[in-house]
Amino acid sequence: MYNIDSPVSVIPKIGPKYKELLTKLEIFTVKDLLYHFPFRYDDFSKVKVINELVEGEEVTIEGTLESLANIFTKNGKRLTKATISDFTGKLDIMWFNQHYLKTMLTKGETYYFSGRVDRFNNKLSLIAPSFELKNENSNNVNTGRLVPVYPETAGVSSKYLRTKINDLLSKETNLKEFIPQNILEKENMQSINWAIKQMHFPDSTFEASLAKDRFAFEELFLELLKVEDRKNKWDTKLQGIKMEVKKGIIEKFLKTLPFELTVEQLKSIEDIQQDINKDQPMNRLIEGDVGTGKTIIAIVAAYIVKLSGYKTLYMAPTEILAKQHYATFTRFLPNLNIKMLTGSIKDKDLETADIIIGTHALIFTKQEIENIGLIVIDEQHRFGVEQRGKLLDMGKNLKHSPHFLSMTATPIPRTLALTFYGDLDISILKEHPNKERKIGTKVIPENKRTEMYEWIKEKNEQTFIVCPLIEESESIPLENVKAAESEFYSLKTGIFKGISVGLLHGRMKPKEKEEIITQFRNKEIQILVSTPVIEVGIDVPDASVIVIESAERYGLASLHQLRGRVGRGDKEGFCFLSMSNNSKTSYERLKNVERINNGLELAEIDMKTRGSGDIFGTMQHGTKKFKIASLSDLEILEKAKNWAKNTYPYMEQYPLLKEQLTIISTDFIKNN
Repeated sequence: MYNIDSPVSVIPKIGPKYKELLTKLEIFTVKDLLYHFPFRYDDFSKVKVINELVEGEEVTIEGTLESLANIFTKNGKRLTKATISDFTGKLDIMWFNQHYLKTMLTKGETYYFSGRVDRFNNKLSLIAPSFELKNENSNNVNTGRLVPVYPETAGVSSKYLRTKINDLLSKETNLKEFIPQNILEKENMQSINWAIKQMHFPDSTFEASLAKDRFAFEELFLELLKVEDRKNKWDTKLQGIKMEVKKGIIEKFLKTLPFELTVEQLKSIEDIQQDINKDQPMNRLIEGDVGTGKTIIAIVAAYIVKLSGYKTLYMAPTEILAKQHYATFTRFLPNLNIKMLTGSIKDKDLETADIIIGTHALIFTKQEIENIGLIVIDEQHRFGVEQRGKLLDMGKNLKHSPHFLSMTATPIPRTLALTFYGDLDISILKEHPNKERKIGTKVIPENKRTEMYEWIKEKNEQTFIVCPLIEESESIPLENVKAAESEFYSLKTGIFKGISVGLLHGRMKPKEKEEIITQFRNKEIQILVSTPVIEVGIDVPDASVIVIESAERYGLASLHQLRGRVGRGDKEGFCFLSMSNNSKTSYERLKNVERINNGLELAEIDMKTRGSGDIFGTMQHGTKKFKIASLSDLEILEKAKNWAKNTYPYMEQYPLLKEQLTIISTDFIKNN
């Protein structure tokens, strides 16, 4: 019997070489191999005789090998040619550049051959089929069935994985069912051992579907139990600081602001006041598009905390953004002691500060900071679970845990808000304080590029040009996909010669980035060529034009965020979505950004058309990527959410489930 927690090397013929290769597929243990699921199946279940074959179909043929030869063609190609027969006739088989097959096949033996029927020298033939020796005592894994195709890596093929997984499934393991029996019964769900076999080697597409549904539910159920666990620990185990500010003080402060807050901003401030007036620490997420005024809400919250005698820690993802916030906080709270802590700025005597604004450096400071009443994390998806935990630990002492406020401009689809952010209270800002704000958006095919550049020159306003890559060598060369460095040199010496062009990307040192942004903000630079690093909070009010190169490579929500970099001042904004291919599908998808100016709506379209990857890719550093589950499958998601909520209070009754939850929670934190 195999122990599922044993190293994968306990399986015969997985030596040091393959053990190392399998790590590239995140296969470390026996269980990891069992859970390395196929992403599709080749349907070779249709078994035909030779005289029934039709060009273009995928089939399996049982035939006897009559002849086999390696051939060199006139143009130097290496072929392996075989002839097989059954009771209806004969058929040629061709393999290219696989002369070693002559040592693997034996004349006179009967094999199963699975592949596509095609024409070679104007004769029906099988081209490069899979094959297996007919053996009455063993099951086929490569032919004559739905054949699993797995995520692979160099040196580890699907054929190799099929063999190892089949060997493993033919033996006993200690894999145990941990989903409660009542859930399996009520949802007509299959048991884990049945499902694992059908997932790899299904008897039919129906069985494959049942197995997939079971593991999709399993992934979501476990993840949502973790959400319930986080919520429970926050609700029951953390003692907060009850803060109450005299009525009218905050209203008086708001009247000093040079602008009026929106109804949603005022509601968010009211929610925060109610949250921090409880013994339980606040755990709130402010979600709002770029420019909807999240920062002023954080300023008001920090002011309330100061009036209550406590400090605020404000954590930003970049030094540029930290400095930007420092300037904003200082402007609106001139009488407070505000300090900074970043990689290059290390203010002393943080203990005397009312507000400390910083980057990751806040986590690693050796200065003791007491009486932390509020922690604010800006663009919270940029920080991993462990980083947020360390920051919260800084505020803990024997008496209390700080209140927690996180903010994001990333639109969160409703399904994610209700599920994976179910442990947070969420305030949503939809309305822009600048009601006149307008950003015109246009999809630009490659043949309209010169026309676009000429328009930008004539417009003569500050312009972002955003490229997906820093340099051309950082990925496989792709036609027309722009890289910031080469585009910078091309534009400044070409179409924009004589105009001040700057370059900004993530590999620059913080001081270099700050200098470039300052020059752009001061209009010393007219056109800024950049990578998507500008997405994270860079504020240049006079920038009115943005060109997003290779726009089809981005999620719609990401394009919406980048678009929000312009039109922030009095001028109308213009956004050009420049395509690097002529795909009709890409063009139609990008047209959504032309007509929709709502980040949530665009995020929902992303979810439906591209799945959860685009959302998770930008929203939550360290978030688990699902192997089977799709967040667009609302039926399974809803079931998993309900069962997690109803099961969590009774976890003590399900020791195997509780153990599983502990294992995945430990792995999750370890990998972030």
